[in-house]
Amino acid sequence: MPLGSLENHLQDLPRSRKPLDWNTRMKIAAGAARGLEYLHDIMKPPVIYRDLKCSNILLGEGYHPKLSDFGLAKVGPCGDQTHVSTRVMGTYGYCAPDYAMTGQLTFKSDIYSFGVVLLEIITGRKAIDHMKPPKEQNLVAWARPLFKNRRRFSEMVDPLLEGHYPVRGLYQVLAIAAMCVQEQPSMRPVIADVVTALNYLESQKYDPQLHSVQSSGFSSRARTNDHRLTVSYGSDPRVRKVDHKLLGSSGNSSGSETESYIEVLSSPRLRSDGHKHFYSNDSS
Repeated sequence: MPLGSLENHLQDLPRSRKPLDWNTRMKIAAGAARGLEYLHDIMKPPVIYRDLKCSNILLGEGYHPKLSDFGLAKVGPCGDQTHVSTRVMGTYGYCAPDYAMTGQLTFKSDIYSFGVVLLEIITGRKAIDHMKPPKEQNLVAWARPLFKNRRRFSEMVDPLLEGHYPVRGLYQVLAIAAMCVQEQPSMRPVIADVVTALNYLESQKYDPQLHSVQSSGFSSRARTNDHRLTVSYGSDPRVRKVDHKLLGSSGNSSGSETESYIEVLSSPRLRSDGHKHFYSNDSS
């Protein structure tokens, strides 16, 4: 592929290579998710990729991503089966903990790997980086405490973006990544819902000339106004509305410590059955 792999554009960039801007990152994330959706939901029989990582996402002209290297791919469970039992294979740092411990491979194993890739796209960090301090070497382990404190969300943004990113878009894509890397497979979203959410974020073009550069911390105005994010998907037939309650259940900011949008992750609102929305206002 003419532009190499996604890994080539996120880490250890040569001086001659321009860092990916926010819009390109969302384009790549959405395109990679659509590729995974094809494997999970369109191919017959469905396929579990098992080795999703940045070096296996190749970039064509215009930064169109394509999944590559299907040497570890497995046909997914069929009929009443919930998983495929197999020898644990894959790449350390991307492998879902449930699969690593049990050898039970599911479609949600790929979702975890995708969440790691999404974190790499957001942060510019490697899934595993032994050059970092011990507590920062594993990307997911480093990100988990930051997910719980929105005052620290800006710490997760790739410094190479130099503050050129939308605050709302950051909140939303961090929520998607956080859900994908949940330890419990049942808490991870299905790929169709990830695609719907990322397609929306891809469509929201960010113009750095029309927005102020974000500093290392969000302004009090941003923290107040973005407490509840409601997103319309327009004509998408699968989704009538996405209610991004990323920052707690209340629209009012408490004077105490920052509420965590991680509360959303433990609710039953993530689709794991036949519901047609990524988040929902409905309590059912």
